[in-house]
Amino acid sequence: MIPRYTRPVMAKLWSEEEKLRVWLLVEFYAMEAWYKLGKVPEKDYQILKEKLTPYMEKGFTEENVKRVEEIEKETRHDVIAFLTHLAEIAGPSARYLHLGMTSSDMLDTAMAYRMKRAMEIILEDLDNLLESLKQKAFQYKDTPMIGRTHGIHAEPITFGLKMALFYEEMKRNKERLLRAKENISYGKISGAVGTFAHLPPEIEAYTCEKLGLKPEPISNQIVQRDRYAEYMCALGILASSIEKMATEIRHLQRTEVLEAEEPFHAGQKGSSAMPHKRNPILTENLCGLARTIRAYVIPALENVVLWHERDISHSSSERMIIPSATALSDFALVRLNYVIKNLQVYPERMLKNLHLLRGLIFSQQVLLSLVEKGLTREEAYMIVQENAMKVWKEENLHFKEALLRDERVRNYLSPEELESLFDLKNYLSRVDTIFARVFA
Repeated sequence: MIPRYTRPVMAKLWSEEEKLRVWLLVEFYAMEAWYKLGKVPEKDYQILKEKLTPYMEKGFTEENVKRVEEIEKETRHDVIAFLTHLAEIAGPSARYLHLGMTSSDMLDTAMAYRMKRAMEIILEDLDNLLESLKQKAFQYKDTPMIGRTHGIHAEPITFGLKMALFYEEMKRNKERLLRAKENISYGKISGAVGTFAHLPPEIEAYTCEKLGLKPEPISNQIVQRDRYAEYMCALGILASSIEKMATEIRHLQRTEVLEAEEPFHAGQKGSSAMPHKRNPILTENLCGLARTIRAYVIPALENVVLWHERDISHSSSERMIIPSATALSDFALVRLNYVIKNLQVYPERMLKNLHLLRGLIFSQQVLLSLVEKGLTREEAYMIVQENAMKVWKEENLHFKEALLRDERVRNYLSPEELESLFDLKNYLSRVDTIFARVFA
């Protein structure tokens, strides 16, 4: 099931035409392996090569897909319908296709091939996003803004640090996706219950090598679905990171905050009723897509558990969740990269918001200075908090002014010392150190 807005490169990968092409690759290379072992006569091999190579290179057409579907209506079996159609194309020599194989030999090997390719597309998207995050991180490395905990002003950070944090998280996502790609890249051609009863392991080894896969060390009728589950979990975690970034941008775009804003084009409309609206529709969309991708993780985990050497309870869900999850991940990464590259950033608003609480964000610096002067932490905390609460209540009172009025503070800190505690540089002096750790 491919969403209608899937990019062409991913849509083609999960198309019915491409599915049949990859199925043919598996069947042909397995036949070719038999040929090299002397099982397939030269004449039949040459006929199959001549008749089938154009389909392996150029792919199947919509007419081929319709014909397979037509046959399947009678056979009630998609693989048999496909093999029947190949016999229509290649003639009697097609009897050397699928020798000693069960359907899952072809299906799982073909699925591994496509899942690997899908992950390669997603990794390309992620590399593009990483580059955009790195560019934004360095562009705004020294742009101060308020850091928030619980949604409340905490202490100063820089917008570059926020971007660097996202960059580091996406690096971890890349590591997970690379591991998932590695662990999904296994095929199996070992027969009905994995015993190689009707074909030697050399068939599996040759076919997998031609497809850029590795042979599954041990299988039953299928490649074990913990591999699929890991793959889907990696996409689920990626989706959560995407939603995390999108949610942050949505918060920063709120009217009361307005420190950053997703791109808004000339002629774009934000609301059918209110012409003034500039809504964060792209990032809201990303949050919804992330929830959908994560929802696919549950069936992938449940598909690990099958009866004995295999049942097909996993098959129906996999036909939906794998194409959809990879297509949505691809789309989401491309959209998020677009948002980051074209993000509207407002440093002046960031600075204005940073000072919104009239100096309260410097409270820890004052607390630590009083402790260094000899007060206990409890005493210092009480004094600083009492003055902070005055600022919360008195609209025009600055925290520094409240502290200067307090004799207990003046006994330990001179006006000059107090002034120095309200310097942003105290909070941002190690930004370069953090960047060196992230981007080294």
